[in-house]
Amino acid sequence: MSSTTQSGTDARITKEDLESKFQSLQDDLQGRASDKKQSIMAAAAVASAIVVLIAYLLGRRGGRKRRSVVEIRR
Repeated sequence: MSSTTQSGTDARITKEDLESKFQSLQDDLQGRASDKKQSIMAAAAVASAIVVLIAYLLGRRGGRKRRSVVEIRR
């Protein structure tokens, strides 16, 4: 199996060809990941704040339900 270019001549894939293609692919993926990273971090911060707020409100509600009223009579 030999690779041919559009002109029909034999062309070999060299190590440099592979390295350059892999490097361009890696650069593209890292660029996309860094663009998304900030938005993902912001969403995670908002989600964690919401979880903490819900836990606080549920705990407060539970404390009110279990709170007992003590009457002292003489």
